[in-house]
Amino acid sequence: MNGRPRKHSLTLRGHRTSVSLEDDFWDAFREIAVQEGRAINDLAAEIDETRGEDCGLASAIRLFVLRRLRAL
Repeated sequence: MNGRPRKHSLTLRGHRTSVSLEDDFWDAFREIAVQEGRAINDLAAEIDETRGEDCGLASAIRLFVLRRLRAL
């Protein structure tokens, strides 16, 4: 198991960006998107729009995944 974050490219509202996430978080994020029938980019854009200024996108995605898994 590798706990180091790896960069992943996303397109948010037409703009390319990269997010560094650990493989486990990235896999869980993909699974959630599939379960919801949504594209990863759309889900990431929604998270990006709702995160506070004091929270980076990678952290916001991690928190989203954590909250979703806790809700199960």
